Amino acid sequence: MAERTSPAGAGNLPATVTSFVGRRQEIGEVRKLLGAARLVTLTGVGGVGKTRLAIETGAEASTAFADGVWLVDLAPVRQSELVAQAVVTALGIPDQSTKPPVEQLIDHLARRHALILLDNCEHLVEACAVLTDRLLRACARVRVLATSRQVLGIAGEHVYQVPPLSVPDPDAPPPAEALGQYESVHLLLDRATAIRPGFALSDANRVAVARLCGRLDGIPLAIELAASRLRSLPLSEVVDRLENRFALLTGGSPAALPRQRTLRALIDWSHDLCTAEERLLWARLSVFAGGFDLEAAEGVCADDVLPRTKIVDLVDHLVAQSVVQAVERDGQVRYWMLETIREYGWDRLATSDEHTALRTRHQEFFGRLADHIAATWYGPGQEEGLARLRADHRNLEAALEWSISNGKVEQALSLVAALRHHWCADGFLSEGRRWLDRALDLPGPRPPERTTALWVAGWVMLQQGDYDGAEARLAECEKLAAELGDEVAPYMALSLRGTAALFRGHLPEALDCFEAASAGLTRVGHAGGTLFTDFQTAIAHAHACDEQAAEKGERAIALSEELGERWTRSYALYALGLHAWAHGELDSATTLARAGLQIQRGFNDHVGAAVLIELLAWIAASKKEFDHAARLLGAIRSIWRAIGTSLSAFGPHLDSHHARCERQVLHALRADAWEVALAEGGRMDHDQAISYALDGRTALHPVVPATADEVLTRREGEVAALVAEGLSNRQIAEVLVLSPRTVDGHVERILAKLGFASRAQVAAWVASSGTR
Repeated sequence: MAERTSPAGAGNLPATVTSFVGRRQEIGEVRKLLGAARLVTLTGVGGVGKTRLAIETGAEASTAFADGVWLVDLAPVRQSELVAQAVVTALGIPDQSTKPPVEQLIDHLARRHALILLDNCEHLVEACAVLTDRLLRACARVRVLATSRQVLGIAGEHVYQVPPLSVPDPDAPPPAEALGQYESVHLLLDRATAIRPGFALSDANRVAVARLCGRLDGIPLAIELAASRLRSLPLSEVVDRLENRFALLTGGSPAALPRQRTLRALIDWSHDLCTAEERLLWARLSVFAGGFDLEAAEGVCADDVLPRTKIVDLVDHLVAQSVVQAVERDGQVRYWMLETIREYGWDRLATSDEHTALRTRHQEFFGRLADHIAATWYGPGQEEGLARLRADHRNLEAALEWSISNGKVEQALSLVAALRHHWCADGFLSEGRRWLDRALDLPGPRPPERTTALWVAGWVMLQQGDYDGAEARLAECEKLAAELGDEVAPYMALSLRGTAALFRGHLPEALDCFEAASAGLTRVGHAGGTLFTDFQTAIAHAHACDEQAAEKGERAIALSEELGERWTRSYALYALGLHAWAHGELDSATTLARAGLQIQRGFNDHVGAAVLIELLAWIAASKKEFDHAARLLGAIRSIWRAIGTSLSAFGPHLDSHHARCERQVLHALRADAWEVALAEGGRMDHDQAISYALDGRTALHPVVPATADEVLTRREGEVAALVAEGLSNRQIAEVLVLSPRTVDGHVERILAKLGFASRAQVAAWVASSGTR
């Protein structure tokens, strides 16, 4: 689903593909509640439109949240302990830290002004309540808008019961011209005309329309499903069939709410109208978590009963019937089901004898996908491979959970190891560590797949700065590989021992390990492992100011080009740039570092991007471009904080270069200019920092803040000046003869326009710009 970015430049709200009907009053009421409370929970029956109301409210309120509005879909999450990780993933927080996900969230959000939409909390109420309470207590400027069939039940929660759309009296409908004023009728007409352009409200059909909307209790999902039937059935028959289905509900659970029984009846009816093959595919598609593409549907759902050649047509039929949703993004189409529809299919699947077989096929399909991407990693298509893994992240989690929960040791170890570049080069490092630990802790035999999983675990731990833990995993890898006769794993472990030595600052030991590992990997014909080792060898030589750095870096680039890969090439370019900078070849260093960073733009490797931006900051300082260097240092500080680690974790040599650069820039700039530049850089996100670093001199401008007239309205300038004097919003309201609510709005807009997170930053900006 395409994403619409908030005006402040952040957020992940999906772009809607259908019009939003009605709910103007509800949006206003929810926004009012958000102005008074930091937690608002939208409750209501399934299908009543809680999610859509939350998204539309968030979109309209986005200008009030400088750091964006973020949607977190919890529907696919099945375990309480994964709730915080789901929020980390949705917010795009680099998963590089050893900290628990909730601590990563607190670190990320502590100084941010954001609205978090927690969607579909009902099956994880306790976990959502605990997480929300911690976030609200630790992050003063964060607000939460939750959707759930059950309230969270924590202090400060304001509950908003989402009502059904307004409906006419089905037994006494008004004239046609008045009927269209009801929200449910408006929605029906909107969706019906999309599939039957000639459909219109008239005196002839007004009774049927009123009866349909009235009997559906104004539940949006029910109305949309009914409207989809108008593709092939006349309105009168839709009403007749619906009436028959209601009659069947008298034997339903008396504990269920009437609207829940109505929705279930409608889904039953929609299910019955499908062909046998469509019903079977509906059930099978429910095995997917977070969506799927056609290849996955064919690979998992097809068998002798449901031939592969029929899947594409059946998926198309289910899309036409609003059972499956299709979303096109970047030229690719992915499919998903509303959670109510998916759960309905899952219930059908769970009662059949093919439940286990389908879960197994699901695990096997994503295992093959991960194996293919890992096997072809050192070649063309790395960015596309990672994008595919990101799109299917929740399916990969489901496959891992199925393997681990069912004690499938070989499958679990194979999959978790095959996902090594998803963990280490795609922003999921901490999550990878948790899955690796779970898979490696499974009881039972030690299959060959364990050796690869062990060195992958060592790689992950080294990235997190856990050197001792990594070396323990690598030692076990070497021992097991010797027992099993694995030719590759010992050399990969040896290469990673070199990484550990490099990160500890032991350069001679690192070079010895790298040289031996490279020779061994070349001997066994593992070109990818050789390349992985060679770029690190070049970095180690660059740290040692050894002339071999250029030779080793160029060798790595030549092999990279021969293989057609790009990821390790960016690191080899970094090594060459570092070497050139150390030898005073500043123009060459700039060209090399920018080339490496340009490659990193296609990846989600925060560490790779961060070290390249660091290098560009050092180069800028060496060129006496101190304003530019200061901004880059500010951006770097923000990036490392977001990753949850520090540059020092990757070796004392980098840390000393960084400290020297900071001292050099601070000495050259005035203290106030230094602080402003750091603040400007610190407001950049990961992508913005890369863009700024790549712009080079063309992006440079003096660190002189804009005046209020250039940024703020006259009234906002007056408010900003009073903020700088230390007045509270209520005091400002008294001085300017405004309502406190109006001043609140002015302050929020000032923060958003300037990209600041605090009143202190506004005061510093006013002082430096001379605004009074």
